[in-house]
Amino acid sequence: MSKSTPGGDVPVRRIDRILAFMSLGLLALSVVCFFAIIIGTPAGADMRTGVWPLIGLLVYVAPIVAFALLLAVLFMSFARRGRANKGR
Repeated sequence: MSKSTPGGDVPVRRIDRILAFMSLGLLALSVVCFFAIIIGTPAGADMRTGVWPLIGLLVYVAPIVAFALLLAVLFMSFARRGRANKGR
């Protein structure tokens, strides 16, 4: 069930897609949380109670995790291409 890339013969695996979309989702979530803090602060929200500490934590942690997921996809792709090129 793996599809090939248009210019190459190395298949794109499901785990690669999952990790890439998880990374994109975490980055989008981080941006949304960032804007929520920007809007919530002047609106008078108490940033020490409720869900605000979690939102603040996501702004800091989500981009780091997203970067690590992208690195994992990149390393797996390089390893897979290296093995495919060795076989030629």
